[in-house]
Amino acid sequence: MILSSEILQQFSQWLAQAKEKDPTYHNGMSVATVDANGQPSNRIVLLKSFDEAGFTFFTNYDSRKGDEISHNAKVAATFWWSEVQRQIRIVGVVKKTSREESVDYFAYRPLLSQVAAAVSDQSQPIDSFEALQAQFDKGAEQYGEQVPCPDNWGGYRIEAHEVEFWQGKDHRLHERHLYQADGDQWHMSILQP
Repeated sequence: MILSSEILQQFSQWLAQAKEKDPTYHNGMSVATVDANGQPSNRIVLLKSFDEAGFTFFTNYDSRKGDEISHNAKVAATFWWSEVQRQIRIVGVVKKTSREESVDYFAYRPLLSQVAAAVSDQSQPIDSFEALQAQFDKGAEQYGEQVPCPDNWGGYRIEAHEVEFWQGKDHRLHERHLYQADGDQWHMSILQP
C-alpha cells in the first residue's frame, strides 16, 4: 500500500521535531514480531529511511526478528518521543529490500559497524563478551578497510496498512488520528483516548 502524502507529511514533520529534541535516537522504533508459536517479541531498531513505499530498517536476516519475519511477515512498530508526548504506531507487513539497496546502505555504515555486522551471529549465544570482542578483533584484522556486505544482512521495509498519530494532551484527553488503508485509498478517523 502506497502511503498517502498526508501521512508522509505528518510523519516527516513529527520526526524532524523529534530530531530537534534527540538528534541521536529520534529514529528509534520498537518493532514487534511473532514467532511460530504465536509468542510476540519486540526490540528497538533504527529507522533508516521512509517514503511512499514504507519504513525501512536494516538487520541480520538470521537474527531472532529475521527468523520470526520469515514465518510471519506481519509486524507492528511504534515510535515514542516523551519530550513532545507523541507516538506513531504502524501496522503492516514486512518485505526485504532489494539486495542493491542493502549493499548500498551497508557501504555507507561506519567501518567498525560493518565489521560488527559481518562477524556477529546475531541473537545466537556466545560464551562471554570477551569472546565476542575477540571475534570482532579478528574480523577487523581480517577485513581491513574492505568489508563486504554479508549475504544474510539487509533491509526490511514495513508496508503499512495502518498508521496512528497520537498526541498527548492534558487530563489524558489525547488526540488520536488513525489512518487505515482500504484498497488503494486511506481513510482517517479520530479515536477517543
